Amino acid sequence: MKSTGEPGVVGENGERFTGHGSEWRPTQLSPTEAQLATSWVEQKIDRRSMLTSKDRVQDVRDAMWELEKDGQIVVHRITDAHKPRMAKTLYGWDKKIPTNQLWHHKSCGQCGNIPGYPVSLLWLQNKLGISYLDETDQTSCTAWNYHGSGIGNIESLAAVFLRNFHQAYVSAKALGLDPGHFYPLVHCGTSFGNYKEVRQYLLLSSKLRESVTKILGKLGRLVDGKLLIPEEVVHYSEWLHVMRRDVQNHQVLDCSNIRATIHPACHVYKMVPQDVIYDDEVLDGNRVAVSTGIVQALGANVIDYKTWYDCCGFGFRHIISEREFTRSFAIDRKIKVAVQEAKSDVMIGHDTGCITTLDKNQWISKAKGGAGYELPVMADCQFAALVCGADPYRIVQTHWHASPIEQLLEKLGVDWRAKKADFEAYVEGIKQGATPEQLYDPRLRITSGPGFQPIRREVIPPPPAE
Repeated sequence: MKSTGEPGVVGENGERFTGHGSEWRPTQLSPTEAQLATSWVEQKIDRRSMLTSKDRVQDVRDAMWELEKDGQIVVHRITDAHKPRMAKTLYGWDKKIPTNQLWHHKSCGQCGNIPGYPVSLLWLQNKLGISYLDETDQTSCTAWNYHGSGIGNIESLAAVFLRNFHQAYVSAKALGLDPGHFYPLVHCGTSFGNYKEVRQYLLLSSKLRESVTKILGKLGRLVDGKLLIPEEVVHYSEWLHVMRRDVQNHQVLDCSNIRATIHPACHVYKMVPQDVIYDDEVLDGNRVAVSTGIVQALGANVIDYKTWYDCCGFGFRHIISEREFTRSFAIDRKIKVAVQEAKSDVMIGHDTGCITTLDKNQWISKAKGGAGYELPVMADCQFAALVCGADPYRIVQTHWHASPIEQLLEKLGVDWRAKKADFEAYVEGIKQGATPEQLYDPRLRITSGPGFQPIRREVIPPPPAE
């Protein structure tokens, strides 16, 4: 194959391979037009810029309450039983964050690529004595299809969103509890952004509600013949933020000598930005509070850097069709800057795609024969679990990460060699037939269909305060 003047590579038969499907054609954009088309990666979303240079948007929850009042929808409310804590969003609006009786909406990318991500979150909730349901009766959000291929449609996105949240609403029936007992907690930042956008479309479009009502009616996913809409769409990082002081009470490792950089996910804080948490205690309230808040509460030093606002490079379409752009962007705009400018010990994020991109593409920095750039990358819940005493291999599962973690563990005072040897012995024991440890009773994961057996849910209370 050989290169040509056009994007892509030409094969022996003259076919040009671009990484896109056959229907794709070069855009022929000028440099100025190309910059405009990709300017979103540098977009600033903070309280200062939004209050001074943007028109305020409406709070769609006002429309939600009106629709419920008119009898058109049912709202899945966050009740006192969910032990909610209030947080402030971009414009100072209140957002109710449930902290208990949570339904884990898992992430396809986390479970497949970064298993220590959801495991660390469940470990923290066990540590805090949180009641939750981690069941199998759910599906991915389909945002991969929508953002990655462009062939999805709003009806399918809305139907999957409401189907999953309806399952969260009815899941407690299998345990002999009332509907609405568990409230959904979304693990993936992309699902979070996608669901917030879709909820907004549903609340503002009667045509979309009509179409999706027909679909969910066929699936048996209506409540009294109506669509079920969540009072809030909540991301796990928001739960971690409002619980940061509780987590701090379980801290066992000193991380005051750790220099941490934060990567905020576009799908978390640039999609429906008015819904995102800003806290006056975190960076003067001008930048999204999640991740930064928990890292600061644990005593690490959060270091600013010039490309803080930039995308990680993942971008969905990029990682599928122009992945060399993704890799180059991740290194040049994020990892390289964090290493050289911020002298970072670790980069902390809160989204599946971001962690994967920043963690697993650092090898490209050595493509030209240089020394390259290496920086540990992990999610906020992984870092929190680590400093609260979670095993770096059994729980945080750092061995699934491509970026080196050993130097960070040493700065935290963790004997990683001993931990690794212990983990290898544990794995070998499982190979020989030993029963693996469980964070969660596996019988509770199945709430319907073949294999379901009713079982009483026992919540382990937190240990008494010392």
